[in-house]
Amino acid sequence: MKILDNSIRLLAEKNEKYILCDKACFACNSKGRAREEAPDAVRTCFQRDRDRIIHSQSFRRLKHKTQVFLAPSGDHYRTRLTHTLEVAQIARTIARALQLNEDLTEAISLGHDLGHTPFGHAGERALDKLCDCGFRHYEQSVRVVEKLEKNGRGLNLTDEVKNGILCHTKGEEAYTLEGQIIRIADKIAYINHDIDDAIRAGVMEEEDIPLSLRMQLGMTKSERINNMVLDVIHNSSDKIRMSNDFYVGFMDLHDFMFTAVYTNPVCKGEEGKAVNMLEMIYSYYIKHIESMPEEFVKIASQDGEERAVCDYIAGMSDNYALKVFNSLYVPSFWLD
Repeated sequence: MKILDNSIRLLAEKNEKYILCDKACFACNSKGRAREEAPDAVRTCFQRDRDRIIHSQSFRRLKHKTQVFLAPSGDHYRTRLTHTLEVAQIARTIARALQLNEDLTEAISLGHDLGHTPFGHAGERALDKLCDCGFRHYEQSVRVVEKLEKNGRGLNLTDEVKNGILCHTKGEEAYTLEGQIIRIADKIAYINHDIDDAIRAGVMEEEDIPLSLRMQLGMTKSERINNMVLDVIHNSSDKIRMSNDFYVGFMDLHDFMFTAVYTNPVCKGEEGKAVNMLEMIYSYYIKHIESMPEEFVKIASQDGEERAVCDYIAGMSDNYALKVFNSLYVPSFWLD
């Protein structure tokens, strides 16, 4: 069977009109890209964005970036990559149930943490303190897709995907419902997988969670995720939201995790070393801009030296940051 040019994509866009609700963001109505491109013959614009993110270098580096536990020795602890995949699946479940655009939802999910630093939020706080222009991972994620990928060309994603990435954590909500899903799916994912990892690490037990919260939200990780997702589905219409009672319970669970895990010396005991390491790397490169890779030297001339050094360090995996630190500050022994 001969396939006409663009016929598959046009059929997909037509099917969206039948499948999705009127509040969904339709691919054919996208605000478009900063640089205009000819449409793909097979994929909608949001499917194309998803593929560009998956094939990016920044996405691949997420597999070696800390989620909560720094450089865990076990194979089953989450990394920034596995967190991203869990967010994507939770978000797609919500989007499908609400008849919203799964492709847009997935693209935002996969791109939401591309700008995260090595060593998790400790690295983010370190760069924010070091750089006068500030550092926030959600803004850096947009910078990655707009400028840092593909040697300065960026991925040229649609406005809807970039807006969802930018708004996934704090501040103004995304202007699409699909983007709003990511903010809440991110929370559902991390609070539950952080509990799972903390139990695996022996930091806490499931029974340590207050019984009232377990009875309200769920007695196991699977129950909690399912109940939270169902609550979002049942309480979302013109806005993506949890019910008031469930949201209060979620915040109480977050407060519990803040004490039990997020500020627990057992979990965070090595973070000081990681922060010191990033501070020393930053201190070296801010004095030796020419020692960075060529693309970051170019950024320094365009956007300033602090921004360029932050871009370079933020893009490092945990392993690469350690390698750079060793090359800069640890002496190499003479080999016979």
